Amino acid sequence: MRLKLGISTCPNDTYIYEALVQGLENSPFEWEVHFADVQTLNEMVRRGELDVAKVSAQVYPKIEAEYACLSCGGAIGYGCGPLLLSSVGNAFCPEKPVVLPGADTTAALLFKFWHKKTGQTEQKIEYALFDQVYRSLRSKEAVQGVVIHEHRFTWKRDGLYLLQDLGAFWEENTGTPIPLGIAVARKSLGVNTIFQIEDEIRKSLNIARKRENLVTPFIDKLAQIDDPNVMEAHIRMFVNDFSEEVGERGRASLGYLWTLVKG
Repeated sequence: MRLKLGISTCPNDTYIYEALVQGLENSPFEWEVHFADVQTLNEMVRRGELDVAKVSAQVYPKIEAEYACLSCGGAIGYGCGPLLLSSVGNAFCPEKPVVLPGADTTAALLFKFWHKKTGQTEQKIEYALFDQVYRSLRSKEAVQGVVIHEHRFTWKRDGLYLLQDLGAFWEENTGTPIPLGIAVARKSLGVNTIFQIEDEIRKSLNIARKRENLVTPFIDKLAQIDDPNVMEAHIRMFVNDFSEEVGERGRASLGYLWTLVKG
């Protein structure tokens, strides 16, 4: 069976899915792989263009009629949330726009969760791809924005200022891990095929975990940053036991998030 798979180029995704993409032994599937940033993947799934994909957790209520949430292959955890950064100082500026990495991203929802909970005034919001958000902060074209993925590890080096760890705020206010991303599969594939896909993802992850080196040439080539130490830190932060099995705590965090989305 030939299926269309969508994942990002971030090291946690390429780490989990590399063996699957390269071809697992005796696999019933052939994969047509589409690499894209998470907002683009969200949009592709909303248009029904992918069979299996890693997407933002908060987009799921908008696609649940057509897609099943898988029990593995996502990104849920502690201490791994997006960061609200400033390019000019340590104070949040309500009168200045905040740049978010896509309207459907969990990062956007976590910012809005923080904004509402802390009683901030009405805020102008702009959207850009995640790497553009970071570039605009570094160039001071943007005063403040929310960063995700590898850029969580480089902001100090690049002279930016931390205004709020949005993941830590989520943990403190909900008591649950941070539900960043999930893997989904088209429901029309059928329950048995979806179980097989989950099995393939777990096999791929277990192969990665048995490797001596976290970062392979495949991961390095696709990453948006060229520092192997950052890639390793990224994998260690975002790949964990929730990646293999969402479990009760993971489902609780997703349920809380989806309640917020539905409003």
